[in-house]
Amino acid sequence: MAKHVLLVEPNYYSKYPPIGLLKLSSYHKQIGDTTELVRKNKFPRKAPDLIYVTSLFTWAWKPVWKAVRIFKAWFPEAETLLGGLYATLLPDHARLSGADSIYQGIFNEAEDLMPDYDLVPEWDGSIIFASRGCKNRCVFCAVPRLEGHINSCKKSVKHLIWPKHTKVIFFDNNILASPFWRDIFDEVSTLDKKVDFNQGLDCRLFTEEVTQKISKMNIPVVRLAYDSPSQESSVEKSIELLRQNGIDKRRILIYTLYNFTESPDEFFGRVRSILRWGAVCYPMRFQPCDTLKKDSYISKKWDAERLNMVQSARRVIGYGGAFPPYEGLVKKFEKAKNFDQAFGLWPEKSKKM
Repeated sequence: MAKHVLLVEPNYYSKYPPIGLLKLSSYHKQIGDTTELVRKNKFPRKAPDLIYVTSLFTWAWKPVWKAVRIFKAWFPEAETLLGGLYATLLPDHARLSGADSIYQGIFNEAEDLMPDYDLVPEWDGSIIFASRGCKNRCVFCAVPRLEGHINSCKKSVKHLIWPKHTKVIFFDNNILASPFWRDIFDEVSTLDKKVDFNQGLDCRLFTEEVTQKISKMNIPVVRLAYDSPSQESSVEKSIELLRQNGIDKRRILIYTLYNFTESPDEFFGRVRSILRWGAVCYPMRFQPCDTLKKDSYISKKWDAERLNMVQSARRVIGYGGAFPPYEGLVKKFEKAKNFDQAFGLWPEKSKKM
């Protein structure tokens, strides 16, 4: 008997549509069910037989619990399943939400289906996993727990691209570790669509061949990661290879981890290097994978004042939360002797240091 399936995105902020729910919609429509997506806890058009509630980061658990309570109160006879990132990382905590079941991990039956983009007609971008997992086991990252080692590698993704979309957005955590990365790069190079490797590319796997293939894509921003000083030579080499292949350095954005094992001065040194190389630095504050409160963690070498200095600098002297290689910003970091001078915003503060 066909069911009406309700797909619930809790009332939290997300730049992207709930891709897991959209894949579930495609799966259920394949087996003859009807589906409906609701956001911001709006009342659905039709009473459901089955409810899926998704989740994002662990610190956004409160809107998830609220959504579960609301929809269970409205539809007590419908089974309510809670899945997603938070439910997978903290299943015991998620069970306290009141959901009937907790689903951990990836719903494999829907993994290779085109997401049901008809549910989000305003969205313009096909979100794709050409692979899952990562070859690295970075201790700060949730990917090893969520997806494991590199797996589920695809040779082609054309069947996952919505024809009306003008963008292709890869959510792979390390696509260059896939044995089929060449196939994927060559395929998207032939498409008249913008390409975004949203999670960043692994500089340690960059070669001349990689950068040549990137240069053939319509890729507005090349995203890389700079998580520790040990990656310095790889990051610098990648930037130079991209430049040699026609990629403007200001189109290179570097995710730069801080508030982890390094000191503020070591972070300052990496930011200064990125600006010196002519790329854009995007600071990424470390958050434990299981934290229930955003920005509550302070590592041993940091303190609240310096963490706030980074945030203030991103707003005041940065652009869109990033530090572009503007002449004035480059000079400020070059003249600074330490973190406090580089990130200090007021003259009187700098004089005291």
